[in-house]
Amino acid sequence: MSFKPLSHLGNRPVNTKPYYIGLMSGTSLDAIDVALCQRNELGFVQKAGVAIDLAPSLRQQLLTICNEKKVTLQTLGEIDHQFALACAQAVNDLLKNENIKASEVTAIGSHGQTIYHSPETQYPFTQQIGDANLIAAKTQIACVADFRRMDMAYGGQGAPLVPAFHQALFAKHSTQRVILNIGGIANISILDGLEQAFGYDTGPGNMLMDAWINLHHQQPFDKSAWFATAGTVNLDLLTSLLDDPYFALKAPKSTGREKFNLTWLAQKLMTHDLITEDVQRTLLEFTAVTICDQIKQQSDACDVYVCGGGALNPLLMQRLNDLMPNHIIQTTEALAINPMYVEAVAFAWLAEQRILEKTVPLKAVTGANRDAILGCVYLP
Repeated sequence: MSFKPLSHLGNRPVNTKPYYIGLMSGTSLDAIDVALCQRNELGFVQKAGVAIDLAPSLRQQLLTICNEKKVTLQTLGEIDHQFALACAQAVNDLLKNENIKASEVTAIGSHGQTIYHSPETQYPFTQQIGDANLIAAKTQIACVADFRRMDMAYGGQGAPLVPAFHQALFAKHSTQRVILNIGGIANISILDGLEQAFGYDTGPGNMLMDAWINLHHQQPFDKSAWFATAGTVNLDLLTSLLDDPYFALKAPKSTGREKFNLTWLAQKLMTHDLITEDVQRTLLEFTAVTICDQIKQQSDACDVYVCGGGALNPLLMQRLNDLMPNHIIQTTEALAINPMYVEAVAFAWLAEQRILEKTVPLKAVTGANRDAILGCVYLP
């Protein structure tokens, strides 16, 4: 019996199919980001992108599962199916808009939607939904998914995954850079020349700010920071937030909504009687301080490139500048990638690495005992 190498899909080698697609839906639960990418003479480049809002009912069901940590098997299976259909539709819409045929795409890299991440328990696990079988069937494109669990099988945190991508695309000889992704959770990649990247989750990014404004104003995020700008920082609450043991942990470390959520915040607020605007402003300061403390531990002065939704928050960007005056802070636009699509592009790149059967250099980030080939391939 012989097996066909994964580097040859269908009847043609992968290098005759110029495109990869990346799908990303993070802890903010605001949209599915889709990036169309291509490997060419300039490297691995983004050609197009679109952000598809999650249907309100689907988003609410996902939030309920993540926050309450309880779900029936029937509901879990149905949400897995619904989310996969939304991903497939997002891909098909992008292909139609860009006049690209499915046969021109080598593979889709799908992160899936994390509903629980538990790397530090006796039996570590991570759970993402978004059935890759359905994505492959509905798009007629090979889908690479389940990127985290092989790293965890080798003792790693399974997150963050993007530092290896940051290293491949953004590292520069004899130059130290930090790539800061501010999604629901914030994470940093420390790029020290061409050495292997180092990185970890610093803590909450937009997640608590988004949850608080949604609770009080039914808005998915604090657009232009209007809500936070109306308040002032409460130093007692800020101190309480910073007391969480996570911030004293040494890397490798990763976290998510299962830890930092409204229930966690409510416990911190029990001894405080604050107006809602002051809480929002303090949450923004909390995000800024935890990010900056970690970056300054890693670098006295360097260029910091910001991506993710936090890059669009003017007050948060201002506070990063204020707290790190020795660092030059700009978005990844300066590196030729739209800051809103960096993670989606990363999963297109991870799909390419899997199809080419390349190991992903992440053990320095996740704490795994070896680098591994990440992801499973689902053929249509």
